[in-house]
Amino acid sequence: LRVTHSDLKLRDQNYVDQVNQRFATLAFKEVEVKVPDTHLGLTLAKLPPMFTPFKLRDLSLDNRVALAPMCQYSAKDGVPNEWTLTHLGSRAIGGNGLLFTEMTAVSAHGRITQGCTGIYNDIQEQGWQKIVAFIHQNSSAKIALQLGHAGRKGATKLMWEGIDRPLPNESAWPISSASPLPYYDDSQVPEMLDQDGITNLIHDYVQATIRADRAGFDMLEVHCAHGYLLASFLSPLTNRRNDQFGGSIEARAQVPLQVFKAIRKVWPERKPISVRVSATDWEKGGLSLNEFVTLATLLKEAGCDLLNTSTGQTTPHAQPVYGRLFQTPFAERARLEVGIPTIVSGGISSYSDVNSILAAGRADLCLVGRAQLFDPYWVRHAAFEQDVKLPWPQPYAVVGGIYQPRMEWSGQGQVKK
Repeated sequence: LRVTHSDLKLRDQNYVDQVNQRFATLAFKEVEVKVPDTHLGLTLAKLPPMFTPFKLRDLSLDNRVALAPMCQYSAKDGVPNEWTLTHLGSRAIGGNGLLFTEMTAVSAHGRITQGCTGIYNDIQEQGWQKIVAFIHQNSSAKIALQLGHAGRKGATKLMWEGIDRPLPNESAWPISSASPLPYYDDSQVPEMLDQDGITNLIHDYVQATIRADRAGFDMLEVHCAHGYLLASFLSPLTNRRNDQFGGSIEARAQVPLQVFKAIRKVWPERKPISVRVSATDWEKGGLSLNEFVTLATLLKEAGCDLLNTSTGQTTPHAQPVYGRLFQTPFAERARLEVGIPTIVSGGISSYSDVNSILAAGRADLCLVGRAQLFDPYWVRHAAFEQDVKLPWPQPYAVVGGIYQPRMEWSGQGQVKK
């Protein structure tokens, strides 16, 4: 981690130029366009990897940075609102190639909290349609809807009132999981999902997928991580079943795979679907690395276009090993061993780290979350620092005269010509 893309430029600029040239050339060929001599004001030898295009099915992204999905707990009755629009819209204008929504429930019982968004009725669908339209009209960013069901981690308090803590009985709703194991000792005991429940779950995901397409989303992501319902089937810590859905990783993966295949049938062929998984539970007896590789292989065979590699949050007893880029080795392993494109988050906060991950072939896209909460224009600032000239929305470009002349930071939060 000590030697980054930026550090190498100090040691051997010619070497980095060759890496950049090769990376950019391959990127443009993969999106099936003529390889340009220059892009965003730079020759390909000087173009940072994070500002090269990327393609999944018919979806082309302008760059390799994505806003990480982050629950906002600000919806009412599952309806996305002005806060949702501001959160996503500002980061779209801020330069991201791709945006992920927060985990959005496929049913009322699938919400984590009373403040979580959903897409299971017309009002919610219309709310999302407005947000997607704003992003498409005012930026080149693409937007993915992350679909999920909270499972045994549902019917809990808002994060700032006590993360994963159960709601009072009078406010709670029934929850379900792979096995009847409560998250905390005093949490609600979930009902074990039977075949009828699995059939209903698949129906909910299919209906949510149809609504997502009508709302105009460019991409879907199925949340199979962090101990939520689909993830509860994957981990041996939460799946204690002795039927066809328990035992080996191939058996434990059947329900998530059934859900994935069902939504793939109704989601337009031209649009990609990613899957978010926890590569490790950070706990003894949890999902093994070999099982993670097997799971990635099964998802690729089912038609998954992108593996969103996360970790943990399966049980409250996990002992994660946090640190800079701490989830990147898992994405790298899936990408290189399975041959599936990966997107990764976890301790990524500098553009130098993004460029290093991409140039080294450890992932195809990078999720940046917390850094973009502090700075919605994080991607534009990364571009500015690297002499990349990102196009601006017309109101800003005309009023501010962006890049004509070149703008520089004075150090006191002011802009000087």
